[in-house]
Amino acid sequence: MSERTEIASLGEFGLIDHLTRNIELQNASSVVGVGDDAAVIDHFGKQTVVTTDMLVEGVHFDLMYTPLKHLGYKSVVVNLSDIYAMNAIPTQIVISLALSNRFSLEAIDEFYEGVYAACEKYGVDLVGGDTTSSQKGFIISVTAIGEVAPDKFVKRSTAKKGDLLCVSGDLGAAYVGLLFLEREKKIFMESPGVQPDLEGESYVIGRMLKPEARKGIIEFFAQNQVTPSSMIDVSDGLSSEILHICKQSELGCILYEEKIPVAEEMKKAAFKFEIDPTACALSGGEDYELLFTIPQSDYDKLVLNEDISVIGYMTEAEQGAHIITRGGSRHAITAQGWNHLKQ
Repeated sequence: MSERTEIASLGEFGLIDHLTRNIELQNASSVVGVGDDAAVIDHFGKQTVVTTDMLVEGVHFDLMYTPLKHLGYKSVVVNLSDIYAMNAIPTQIVISLALSNRFSLEAIDEFYEGVYAACEKYGVDLVGGDTTSSQKGFIISVTAIGEVAPDKFVKRSTAKKGDLLCVSGDLGAAYVGLLFLEREKKIFMESPGVQPDLEGESYVIGRMLKPEARKGIIEFFAQNQVTPSSMIDVSDGLSSEILHICKQSELGCILYEEKIPVAEEMKKAAFKFEIDPTACALSGGEDYELLFTIPQSDYDKLVLNEDISVIGYMTEAEQGAHIITRGGSRHAITAQGWNHLKQ
């Protein structure tokens, strides 16, 4: 049995001291960090971008198959993704936890290992937060702060008719990873002796448990003088994000099924569940890719980046949002994606 330290034995301030004992600030904009009443940030003439996200045990994550270190990492990454989606660079986070006494100090250390790993990878400073007790379960709230050159931020509402609709990376893998984890959990609940069989599915499971934010795409935009006309991160599935851009920009769009980027590993895994890879890409969610529009004049610059796919284009609002299938038929895009099974 490994040692178990009760959090109560440290008290709140002892816990905060323990969790933040090794912080080294990486950004000049972090003027005062952890250990005072509030953090002080100076973005030196840049504009400040702020986003927050709450993750609740049993709603957003299941600790039966989510390692705490991965959860700490993911809690940070999903917030950084929202900062990148504004074409901004994340610089600081604050993190608050509510935890029940079933969590030991060692468990929280593991969670923070993931938090610090993400901070280091993305060059972000942890500058504050709060810890409190909860009746049951684990609640995480992360706020991320970023900076952007004045008026270089990108909104969802500024796409133009004729713009190309583009997405980074590949889609649907996180959803299929979740299906595997849920399947193995069910088997385990029914017969606890059975070890999970996740052989060969490390790609899709990794996309679920340890997603990455698309820092490289934002750096690519800056290096190549590309400013997207609108942008959003893909947290709820491609179709629902496309509809956000259409609605807020008052436009329609044409999306081509054959252009939607999916990984070979995701396709194979989807077929094991007898589900359609396109449906996973459209409705899956939690991919944390960037969906954006650019003027057609920037197309030549995009070709330099094999991590970006052009998947369609924006039309006038009257035309609505449609997907053209591989077979050439045309269907309205709904928030649930487009379901082959309904045909």
